[in-house]
Amino acid sequence: MSATTIGGLIGAAIDGMSGDDSSADGAIKGAVVANVLKVVLPVVATYAIGWAVLRGMGALKDRVIGDGDAA
Repeated sequence: MSATTIGGLIGAAIDGMSGDDSSADGAIKGAVVANVLKVVLPVVATYAIGWAVLRGMGALKDRVIGDGDAA
């Protein structure tokens, strides 16, 4: 099943628990959220990994070369 379908099913189930109206609006919201997360989560993960590598490279440079405060 695709993420859109699963998001729609979860949204419909959550919206159906309130019992106010049909579950269609919850299914739509769930599908939209699933599609947004398919784009946002890889971007956030890529940024976090890049930031960690950049920090690690900076620490490695400071360890090998020194931090420049050796006066």
